[in-house]
Amino acid sequence: MFYYVSGPVAHIEANLAVIDCGGVGYACRTTSHTLSKLKQGEKAKLFTHLNTREDAVELFGFGTQEELNLFRQLISVSGVGPKAALSILSATTPANLALSIITGDEKALTCAPGIGKKIAQRVILELKDKLAKGQTLGTAGESYGGSGITVIPENKLSEASAALAVLGYSQGEINLALKGLELDSLTLEQIIKAALKKMMKH
Repeated sequence: MFYYVSGPVAHIEANLAVIDCGGVGYACRTTSHTLSKLKQGEKAKLFTHLNTREDAVELFGFGTQEELNLFRQLISVSGVGPKAALSILSATTPANLALSIITGDEKALTCAPGIGKKIAQRVILELKDKLAKGQTLGTAGESYGGSGITVIPENKLSEASAALAVLGYSQGEINLALKGLELDSLTLEQIIKAALKKMMKH
């Protein structure tokens, strides 16, 4: 229903930003990561997700498409609701969270308030499984049809590609972003951050 809201930031509180759009204040539940980049009175643009339940209609807003994509990925996991997804996203950056999911780092998820080991394991298992079924990555980073049971290869290029896919990028966008990066001299985290910078320029 809403793709984004844009306007001056009218109010900020814990996990909430109110954006004034033509005299109407849209209350967007959000992460500490997005809140850290907002200033009251200054213009902001938040990419949104409308969540409807029997007893409530809530608008969630995020500073980047990557954070919104990860939020949607997280709430697709059984047992993870919007509140838990916000908690996970507030504990780290989108790039680092995608990296944690691909590398199976449970501790990065359990440091979020209210997130136990079982939920962390389920997030990692379901999102890695979705990724494996959606695409199988070769060592050169190309995408080809898979059976859905292929394990994502354990090398920097394929892990970086998988993490960027979790953030919602297509394989074509990922290949372009990774092209020309000095993979041998960079850590996995540095590769992902450099690729994100390249994609944000386009």
